[in-house]
Amino acid sequence: MSDSLLQRLDGGILTLTLNRPAKRNALDTPTLDALHAALDRADLDADVRVVAIRGAGKDFCAGADLAELLASADQTPEQNRATALHLGGLFVKFRELPKPVVAVVHGRALAGGAGLATACDLVLATASAKFGYPEIERGFVPAMVMTLLRRLTGEKIAFDLAATGRVLTASEALAAGLVSRVIADAEFDAEAARTIAVLAGSSGSALALTKRQFYQLDGLGFEEGIALGAQVNALARSTPDFKQAIAAFLAK
Repeated sequence: MSDSLLQRLDGGILTLTLNRPAKRNALDTPTLDALHAALDRADLDADVRVVAIRGAGKDFCAGADLAELLASADQTPEQNRATALHLGGLFVKFRELPKPVVAVVHGRALAGGAGLATACDLVLATASAKFGYPEIERGFVPAMVMTLLRRLTGEKIAFDLAATGRVLTASEALAAGLVSRVIADAEFDAEAARTIAVLAGSSGSALALTKRQFYQLDGLGFEEGIALGAQVNALARSTPDFKQAIAAFLAK
């Protein structure tokens, strides 16, 4: 287990804390390795019902580790493609994991750190949080987050953010579609904990089916989406959680 990623499982919630506060929790190779391993664990461990990702110190995550990024200039294109996919693979795993992944964001979430947050299913942010993709200011491209950014915000806002590198306040990020909820700083820890606990206490099968259908709708036409909904509806009716919940409701 890497010291750069703290892990704690409590009440069905696997909390992963990026633990490089002196580097604003920049994502280096050991941290990415640890995140991949933690997600693999979450997928296989029935005791894990929700994954929550946080940052230690003042910020959520400042993006890629700049020392590693500078060294990559001397790598081959094939090596750099593999390195980029190491981060991109996390985004894919977030979507494929049949359990909710929640970003708990305070301080700054920038570049790959903003991508890490917005790749999660739910993004809870403090009112003072900041989001941005400032790669252009370093002569770089927000390539690994572009797919997420374009889908979440639409073409005009996505291009603005990618081409100018401007940083958004939490309320601006909410309006742009990058954030699920903005919570006052003083109430954040308690409200975030309540929200995550609700997810952990919900039906695991229903959440898994909800998440699977939600992302399978990407690219489907209207009639195809309705057909997929009918399939999921039928499958949900056969789960033990559904039968128990309906029986308990009728017994009241």
